[in-house]
Amino acid sequence: MSPQLAGLLQLTALISALALACRPLGDHMARVYSSEKHYRPERWIYQAIGADPAAEMRWPAYLRGVLAFSAVSVLFLYLLQRVQGSLPGSLGFSSIDPDQAFNTAASFVANTNWQSYYGEQAMGHVVQTGGLAVQNFVSAAVGMAVAVALVRGFSRSRTGELGNFWTDLVRGTVRILIPISVIGAVVLVACGAIQNFSGIHQVGQFTGGTQDWNGGAVASQEAIKELGTNGGGYFNANSAHPFENPNPFSNLFEIFLILLIPFALTRTFGRMVGSLKQGYAILGTMAVIWLGFTALMLWTEFAHRGAAFEIAGGAMEGKETRFGIAGSSLFAVATTLTSTGAVNSFHSSYTGFGGGITMLGMQLGEIAPGGVGSGLYGMLIMAIIAVFIAGLMVGRTPEYLGKRIGTRQIKFAACYILITPALVLGFTAVAMALPTPADSMTNTGAHGFSEILYAYTSGANNNGSAFAGLNADTQWFNTTIGIAMLLGRFLPMVFVLALAGSLAEQKPVPETAGTLRTDKPLYAGLLVGTILIVTGLTYFPALALGPLAEGLAS
Repeated sequence: MSPQLAGLLQLTALISALALACRPLGDHMARVYSSEKHYRPERWIYQAIGADPAAEMRWPAYLRGVLAFSAVSVLFLYLLQRVQGSLPGSLGFSSIDPDQAFNTAASFVANTNWQSYYGEQAMGHVVQTGGLAVQNFVSAAVGMAVAVALVRGFSRSRTGELGNFWTDLVRGTVRILIPISVIGAVVLVACGAIQNFSGIHQVGQFTGGTQDWNGGAVASQEAIKELGTNGGGYFNANSAHPFENPNPFSNLFEIFLILLIPFALTRTFGRMVGSLKQGYAILGTMAVIWLGFTALMLWTEFAHRGAAFEIAGGAMEGKETRFGIAGSSLFAVATTLTSTGAVNSFHSSYTGFGGGITMLGMQLGEIAPGGVGSGLYGMLIMAIIAVFIAGLMVGRTPEYLGKRIGTRQIKFAACYILITPALVLGFTAVAMALPTPADSMTNTGAHGFSEILYAYTSGANNNGSAFAGLNADTQWFNTTIGIAMLLGRFLPMVFVLALAGSLAEQKPVPETAGTLRTDKPLYAGLLVGTILIVTGLTYFPALALGPLAEGLAS
């Protein structure tokens, strides 16, 4: 079987699995966020934190809940790392330095999971399971809660109430993320991923050289890292490590976990707004972009240019032989289009155009299908921009899902789409202008610039994957990328929730003969074009200096 055919079969199997799972999961999530019943363990949690699950919140109160919970999470995770050397189960590792502890705390709370450290050489069991793994659950649940709040903004009228943040947070964790993660962890253990709390073992005594390896609760963390579109690996090699991702089946299963909830949330959206067709339109838009990026990546990495590529059957540098080009390319597109950050290959070793595809996927806003929650609300923001553009074309006030898109709404949407480019391009420009950050680059020229651009693109878009080749464990990068991650995560949420509140206060606008049908393929095509033009062209000059220049020169 040729590698190309194997890749096509993997893609077909992945699409089939997603098609079978997204409908029941999407319906289940709609019931979870619409239910008035509270399970007993959930009531215990509400009592412990002093929350009233029946109290409705307007958008400022909902936002305060998001920010307060996240701020406490950052502080707790920072302190846990700083005292690691005094904790049991630390495996003898010392406490984490202040700048790296801040970077890691910001990273995992912001659902980014950028790592500037070697996991197996820095973090003990307590920090890994009690700190990082916990944030994998709750940071994903925060993103889902904000997305659901925006959906309620569309579905409700003449009220500013968006639900209860604490209820949405707890339900997303208890009823959605934990059950699926348990099943995922069992599957990964069956595939060969490790799950234990063993200490450090020395291996290779009889082969002439030795290495120290520690165990850990790897399979359970791997499951939620992919399901919650987090991405932080237990080991430095991340999902290229055989303890995390043992074989081609586990590789395809992990890609499935990455894409599952973001795609299924479109069904949840359709259910909650009372129109499944609207959900299908968003799903179709996401699928077109994802398939387009996947096809481009496979073509780029399989392209035979030169003797080395001919012999290897494609660009095999930096890729695991057990996954091959197809398995690596599918994984790379899935992670960079979903804010996951997990990697099973070195993106820095991809072809010039291949590396550019990974960057562009993040720069689009990771909305195809995007992160857990963040992908849906990012796509809905772009949907509002698209109907606004369509309204300008025909000279009428734009409407979306029965809500009028006026000056206030479009200002919130515009602020949302401008935040991340400002962070990425601003920090990249400063880093390239100063002498010290450039010393961290392994390469010079276009590829070296790509290392810096990728780092801030990954941080500000809350992705977390690394281009490799960049020494990011410095005070400059730990601090600036940490700031970019926090601002890139929570500033957009401010405008999302403000937009949700303004929509919920409106009364429905009756549909007329001039109303743009947003559940038709024509609108989906307009939405795809809006995404590529409005967000993609923002980064074109920067991409031209990095991956495009490298690709054209090769």
